[in-house]
Amino acid sequence: MSGAEGQQGQAHAGSVAGGGSLAHRVPDLGALELLLAVARLGSLGAAARELGITQPAASSRIRSMERQLGVALVDRSPRGSRLTDAGALVTDWARRIVAAAEAFDAGAQALRHRRDSRLRVAASMTIAEYLLPGWLLALRAQRPDTAVSLLAGNSTVVAERLLADEADLGFVEGLTVPTGLDSVVIAHDHLIVVTAPDHPWARRRRPLEASELAVTPLILREKGSGTRQVLDSALGGLARPLIELSSTTAVKAAAVSGAGPAVLSELAVGEELAMRRLVKVPVEGVALARDLRAVWPTGHRPVGPARDLLSLTRG
Repeated sequence: MSGAEGQQGQAHAGSVAGGGSLAHRVPDLGALELLLAVARLGSLGAAARELGITQPAASSRIRSMERQLGVALVDRSPRGSRLTDAGALVTDWARRIVAAAEAFDAGAQALRHRRDSRLRVAASMTIAEYLLPGWLLALRAQRPDTAVSLLAGNSTVVAERLLADEADLGFVEGLTVPTGLDSVVIAHDHLIVVTAPDHPWARRRRPLEASELAVTPLILREKGSGTRQVLDSALGGLARPLIELSSTTAVKAAAVSGAGPAVLSELAVGEELAMRRLVKVPVEGVALARDLRAVWPTGHRPVGPARDLLSLTRG
């Protein structure tokens, strides 16, 4: 043998024995399961029927596996299919591979079950109080075995919980998306100015202007909330707090009591307006619209129950 021929033979042997990835050198699970079925049933046709494929497809898969391994695995005859000696050896190895794959699958299913058995939601106050209850009822109809925990806080708190892996999905109301989070708009909202019916503003004939709203002490949500962020932006940071409260319900109760005007989500005051416990005060020259968003850590798209809840919010 010449030196060139020897080098060529060594290169070929190396490529067959260990070159490339295992995915190119080891048959796939479907082929191994087929081989095990042939060994158990003694018939390529019976094995094909058990696996739900056609006999020509089964024959093609066996031939492809034989070419891949470089050995004959099955002797075919009118009386059935019999494993060759090499086929019997490969079948023993295949049993171990398939058993390992079954253990892998069982472990993955256990992980999915653990993930799907709970859902941690963090939501800013307006969404938590007025939108989430309906979404969670719909989710329970789809996933009755999923336990849901809800943390309600302002938009800053929601971002902190998501980034600390203490929540699977969040909802915020502000003008911007907190750093480190991806988002999608799920709804739109408007802030409105409301007062008790006996407040002088309740009898105004002309809308409030931005300058008048800016110099009037108001019942406000705390800094860090989406509601406060929108109002501060609309008034150039000039909003004056009469009282700062940490929940929409508390702001609403203070306004109903006559403590002063408040700025609240239109979602939150429908009943109070209908019952005339609060009166909407028209405002002009102030942009008080906002987007409501679902948020999650950047690059980690919601899966499992979080994905299902997200789809319900956009239904």
